Amino acid sequence: MLNRRFIMYFRMYKVIVIVGFLIAILIVLSVLGLRSLESFYRKMTLATMPLQFLMAGVHAAIFVFMYLVFLRGGFAKLDKAPIKGKDVDVRWKDVIGMEGAKQEAWEVVQLIRDRARLKAIGGKVIKGLLMIGPPGCGKTYLAKAIATEARLPFISMSGSEFVEVFVGVGASRVRKLFKKARNLAYGYGGCIIFLDEIDSVGRSRSFSFMGGQETNSTQNQLLAELDGLKEKGHNIVVIAATNAPEEALDAALKRPGRFDRMIYITRPNQEDREKIFQYYLSAVSIEEDIDTPRLARRAVSKTPADIENLVKEAALIATRRKKTKIGWEEISEAFERIELGIKHPLTMTRKEKEMTAYHESGHLMITYLLHPTDDVFKASIIPRRGSLGVVYHTPTEELHTKSKEGYLADIKTALGGYVAEKLKVGVTSSGVASDFRKAMMAAHTMVWRLGMGDSGVLGDFTVVPQEQLSEDIKKRLNDDTNKIFQKCVKEVEELLVKERPLLDRFAKELLEKQELEYDEIEAIFKEFGKKPPKKEN
Repeated sequence: MLNRRFIMYFRMYKVIVIVGFLIAILIVLSVLGLRSLESFYRKMTLATMPLQFLMAGVHAAIFVFMYLVFLRGGFAKLDKAPIKGKDVDVRWKDVIGMEGAKQEAWEVVQLIRDRARLKAIGGKVIKGLLMIGPPGCGKTYLAKAIATEARLPFISMSGSEFVEVFVGVGASRVRKLFKKARNLAYGYGGCIIFLDEIDSVGRSRSFSFMGGQETNSTQNQLLAELDGLKEKGHNIVVIAATNAPEEALDAALKRPGRFDRMIYITRPNQEDREKIFQYYLSAVSIEEDIDTPRLARRAVSKTPADIENLVKEAALIATRRKKTKIGWEEISEAFERIELGIKHPLTMTRKEKEMTAYHESGHLMITYLLHPTDDVFKASIIPRRGSLGVVYHTPTEELHTKSKEGYLADIKTALGGYVAEKLKVGVTSSGVASDFRKAMMAAHTMVWRLGMGDSGVLGDFTVVPQEQLSEDIKKRLNDDTNKIFQKCVKEVEELLVKERPLLDRFAKELLEKQELEYDEIEAIFKEFGKKPPKKEN
């Protein structure tokens, strides 16, 4: 093994070794030559030697510049030092929140470890692994864990590092990357290459004459190198990751023999989020009353990176407050800072505050009493991100589809502020603009895309050019949209009129406290004997 390592290092640094050896010989010969000269000629030679070195350096720089630009496709230097698998130090138990993806990736680790047994039965080691999923879900972390468990060197690069203006630079960097990986595989028995954001060089190729040639040549070189791994039997596994949809990648990249397996990494579910919170909270000091299941319910759709950021933000808030432990208040404020923005107190008139309080109370009541999936976690009339108030609500669990009832509930929730303002003062403010936009988009989607209108017109009419739609079809679709809008306004108004004492109570509480937390909201509803509809799970 030591002999193979020596040969590997010689292959990787043979140019440096040969040049150093030649320089040493030239120095020895120069010293011997100077000793044989007379004193006058020796001094003259030593006096002119600095100038000779300077001119030689200038000539060498000019030669290297011309050589790289005209003969080697530009400055395609690859500054990526490999990392040994044991030095990556991301253990399998450290990867949490993606149990399904871990199970598939573990099969790859076992195939790498048992390659001798696999070859004995005529099988072949997987050469390419493509991980697809949203950002922040742990694709890079999982790749490092594979390298650690497989005990192989690890080279990580981003797809954008191959993209250059000069034609040929990206392809040259791909060649250098795989050459380095082959040398490492020769010395250590294998190597793992991780290519993040593979869509930078792996998107569908354009075969027009109007640009895109550099990306095409880089991708062609990558495909050739992947095929070369199969032919030469190198124990090199290429792991790629992307946030882009699978359809955006070139079909040639995904065919068998190149990226042999795909792992779809999704956002963590309720159980996984609990584990992630426990993992990150275990690294900080927290109060005993922190309820991780409740945190996980509040963090629906959050990625592991989002949860880590929440805990870090909570720690900063606790430090500013000179506390030794993180409490629920700090975590709640961390949620708000990240999702809603920092508070920006404004000087508001009493009438503006009252309008805002009723507006947010309308949103709060409709969400709590009518929405089948969302739960209210906070209500506030403190300005944030240009908004004078906010009702923070999220789904109680992940939903992968949306029903008609869900769309209608979204519309009613958006219109709750408008109706509450009108009930209080008889007119509305400009604060309803964004609410109308959300409600109209939901109603438009229901009718124009999903066939949920009462007239029975079915189809996705957003894919049809407007000039090809008849005026009759447009009128029926628009009438259906307006009918949904008006019906939702009527139902919201009937509910808020019926529950006017409750609306006044929430507005009064917001004016006095400015913010209401989940427990305070729940207590007021219980006081009035109100229960939310059964939430969908």
